[in-house]
Amino acid sequence: MSENIGEVIAGGATLAVAIGFLVFAGQGSGMAPSSDSYDLTASFRSVEGISLGTDVRMAGIKIGSVSALDLNPETFRAEITMSIGAPVAIPEDSSVAVSSEGLLGGNFVELVPGGSPFVLADGEEIVDTQGALSLLGLLAKFVSSSGDE
Repeated sequence: MSENIGEVIAGGATLAVAIGFLVFAGQGSGMAPSSDSYDLTASFRSVEGISLGTDVRMAGIKIGSVSALDLNPETFRAEITMSIGAPVAIPEDSSVAVSSEGLLGGNFVELVPGGSPFVLADGEEIVDTQGALSLLGLLAKFVSSSGDE
């Protein structure tokens, strides 16, 4: 009987440690919801390489993540919602672009702050956007233009 109690206690402790690890991993990866953040939206021609959870960076520092991706059926543009950490105030004349970490790196959303003294509030839209550049499209243009000469 004492063997069964010992096994139950060991199993319970193992289960508690596993749940604790999952909670810790979820918070460390940014998957846990944060109450001290606000949402901004932006509309792009192309968001190739961007998915839910993609980093939103300013000056190379992660300040948020992409929380929603939708296609606007009227304009046929991709609309993203970004969850930004509350201590970061974004000026209203800021711009946002889909950037790449390099030839083999992934894409991320880059916020370039403007100079306005007024900041964007929760739910507002950043109007100045630049979508993802297609590397294959650029190479095709380069090859076709060099063949014309």
